[in-house]
Amino acid sequence: MIEWSESQLMIRDAVRRFVQDEVAPHVEALEHGDMPPYDIMRKMYRTFGMDEMARARFAKQIAAEKSGEAARPRSDDGGGALGGRADQAAAALIPIIELCRYCPGMVTAMGVSVGLTAGAIMSKGTVEQKERWGLDLLTLDKVGAWAITEPDSGSDAFGGMRSTARREGDDYVLNGSKTFITNGPHADTIVFICKLDEPGVDARDRRILHFVLDRGMDGLEQTPPLRKMGLHSSPTGELFLSDVRCAPDRLLGGDQALKSESGGRSEAKATFQTERSGVAAMALGIVEQCLELSLKYARERVQFGKPIGQYQLIQDKLARMEVARMNLQNLVFRIIELVSQGKSMSFAEASAMKLYAARAAVEVAMEAVQIYGGNGYMAEFRVEQLARDAKVLQIYAGTDEIQIRAIAKDLLEA
Repeated sequence: MIEWSESQLMIRDAVRRFVQDEVAPHVEALEHGDMPPYDIMRKMYRTFGMDEMARARFAKQIAAEKSGEAARPRSDDGGGALGGRADQAAAALIPIIELCRYCPGMVTAMGVSVGLTAGAIMSKGTVEQKERWGLDLLTLDKVGAWAITEPDSGSDAFGGMRSTARREGDDYVLNGSKTFITNGPHADTIVFICKLDEPGVDARDRRILHFVLDRGMDGLEQTPPLRKMGLHSSPTGELFLSDVRCAPDRLLGGDQALKSESGGRSEAKATFQTERSGVAAMALGIVEQCLELSLKYARERVQFGKPIGQYQLIQDKLARMEVARMNLQNLVFRIIELVSQGKSMSFAEASAMKLYAARAAVEVAMEAVQIYGGNGYMAEFRVEQLARDAKVLQIYAGTDEIQIRAIAKDLLEA
């Protein structure tokens, strides 16, 4: 794939109009926490029939699993998180790009609910668990949170994890805390990741389990939103669990989860892979908007008697922005092409894509602020918000340093 098709451009233009009409007017309210993003997200799903498409895919997958057919989607059946064919993959990525031009936080909130939480349940859960929790998350009727990060286990997510699940009769009793949890304050459904309490096994080597929790369970506390540098439109909170009792039907994957050869680590790692590849689309939206705003400002802002766009140093910044835009667009095209052929990138390739995309978004956004000068530092100009929002791409879903480690490890082992 080397360019957007006519049908994909039609989708892009329709989504762009929706974002300009329904998101852009509310950016200030979203930024100041006065308006959670979920109603706008649901309206977008209804407007473009995304909820009905999710119901159709869900029904098809459940029917196939109940009849004993392979659950893994083929390259031509439209299954999977990004769909099977190129147009379906593009239709999933285009809203990410367009939303990130105005409100990257909304993409994070949507991605964690639909991509990570629903994705974990639909890929790892039993049929009963998918029917119980999956569909409501896929249609955004309910909000989901995927809880892995803890105060003392950021990059060392598994080794430093202290949240535990203790067997008590047939049930499990969960204790622990999570932080920086996207959608945490508003989540109806939470995939909580913790370690099985296994006496005699070193704490770093204990089995990783995923449990599905519901808002309001005894012992579960969801804090109000935390204050942060950027992504204000994506509510982030903490979770505290004190003797939360879970029946076996809340253990994601059921008894099979206890038999995983990787101790549950590979399942969570696969979720990271999906999240990291999606950062390329987020970065593309941020870079496109920064470039568009910078070009407009460079034509209009006059200093020393002429528009600043006529100065070579400003031209250098604009040219580098365009190079980043082209590279990011090509990375998005690669995702679409792989999905259309029923393939996926390796964990190292997803890490490389995430590393480049995050750095490109931050560099372009900061250069946009520089082009605007003092105005760029003011909150009334949108480049200020985009610069704050871009920074988190170098931190969440694995920091830049963790991406480098993953890439280098793969290269050295080849």
